Amino acid sequence: MPHKLSQHVSFDGVQSFYEHPSKEIELPMRFGVYLPSQASNQKVNAVIYLAGLTCNEETFAIKAGAQRVASQLGLALITPDTSPRGAQVSGESDAWDFGVAASFYLDALKAPWSKNWRMESYLIKELLPLVIDQFPIVGDRIGLMGHSMGGHGALTLAFRNPGVFKSLSALAPISSSTHCPWGQKALSGYLGEDKSIWEKHDACALISNYANKGTQALYPGGILVDQGLSDQFLKEQLKPDLLQKACEIGNQPLTLNRHAGYDHGYYFINSFIEQHLVHHATILNM
Repeated sequence: MPHKLSQHVSFDGVQSFYEHPSKEIELPMRFGVYLPSQASNQKVNAVIYLAGLTCNEETFAIKAGAQRVASQLGLALITPDTSPRGAQVSGESDAWDFGVAASFYLDALKAPWSKNWRMESYLIKELLPLVIDQFPIVGDRIGLMGHSMGGHGALTLAFRNPGVFKSLSALAPISSSTHCPWGQKALSGYLGEDKSIWEKHDACALISNYANKGTQALYPGGILVDQGLSDQFLKEQLKPDLLQKACEIGNQPLTLNRHAGYDHGYYFINSFIEQHLVHHATILNM
């Protein structure tokens, strides 16, 4: 069992934070778990939330206001940290100008990052089996969502690992990592300069390529994406129109909601988190 750092009652459920030694990352990693009251006597469906560049395992739990809705829907919420911390790699504290060497939720191939920056393997091979084993969660009814860099992570991990997640959504995601400055800097830093490798971590390329294999849409129930139109990163970094085009090409159902006046932060997220959790609960209950 991972070491419990803290526990808090919230809307009749329990929000807890944990730390455990990660074999994939080779460092201690932290994550949060919200269990609704229903989990006291039965297994419940769960949603994993991947946070953005400057966040950690606590940010969503504190700022999003998700526990109230999760309690009503009987959903568990899993909130991993965004990135390895404390590797003592030169430049870790200011890599990519983000204030932390933000993982982009991939396995790095390039030194010095390749030893510890293995977030895809950590999430899929280690954290997901751990929470299924240690908590009252239904293992084949898990959704994935994220914000900004975490939205990129949710979209790419869902399409890189077919069948692992049953539902998918994103809030203001980096829609095409190969076509924005944040993504280009991170992908070159972690993966090198071979752009054919970059495309394996680009949501739009993955959606198009998956559909081109002749299979049905990986998420026939649809992907839900919300985007604020006053988001300061909209045009240069996020580019949701590219995601919409890729889903049209790939025959992947997508609901892309654009909201006038909303920016990139958690005031935007807590305004629309209810719709996202309802989206997940509806599909996970099918």
